Amino acid sequence: MLTVFLAALLVVCTSGHYHDYDWKVMNKTFPEELKNEENEPCDNAKIYSYHIHVLFWQNNEERVISAETLRKNFIENFKEKFNQEKINCTISAGDPARMCSFEVDKDPAGPFTTAQYSFFIPPNRLQETSMWMLQNKGDHDVFIHPNSGCETHDHTKWNTFSGAKWPIDDSVFTCNYPGCKPRDPSVIES
Repeated sequence: MLTVFLAALLVVCTSGHYHDYDWKVMNKTFPEELKNEENEPCDNAKIYSYHIHVLFWQNNEERVISAETLRKNFIENFKEKFNQEKINCTISAGDPARMCSFEVDKDPAGPFTTAQYSFFIPPNRLQETSMWMLQNKGDHDVFIHPNSGCETHDHTKWNTFSGAKWPIDDSVFTCNYPGCKPRDPSVIES
């Protein structure tokens, strides 16, 4: 039974939504006392950053091309505010004061039921980036959520959609307290 539980936990942890970049940034920001407080309520969790997601139909070539163009235009428009050495968030932590871009998920992944990509947005850049995205999204759907460590609240209670509201599979979330950091899926605890 324990083996089945650990195997299931490994699958969930590897398919969660937060990225390594978020945790490196959050760990630099979160007070040490919040990092392991599993009983801490999420009701008033501090928000440390945001993600802006663009969701699109992966089986529609016109939508895929349009989404890729929107991504390129967003990066170009905000290039001075991106970490110039590491525009891709998944490479390493980079500068937490700078924006970065996650890889495109060309198929459903994590809590998303369609293709999507996202950008890491520091709080001081949320207004200008979300305004630009909402004004330039075209036919695409945009999903914006905070990052507090409370994954369920971040994605289902404190989110906002522009365009169609896509379902979010909250069964993949493993962190639901302020400052929560998912366990490293490569480490199996006995």
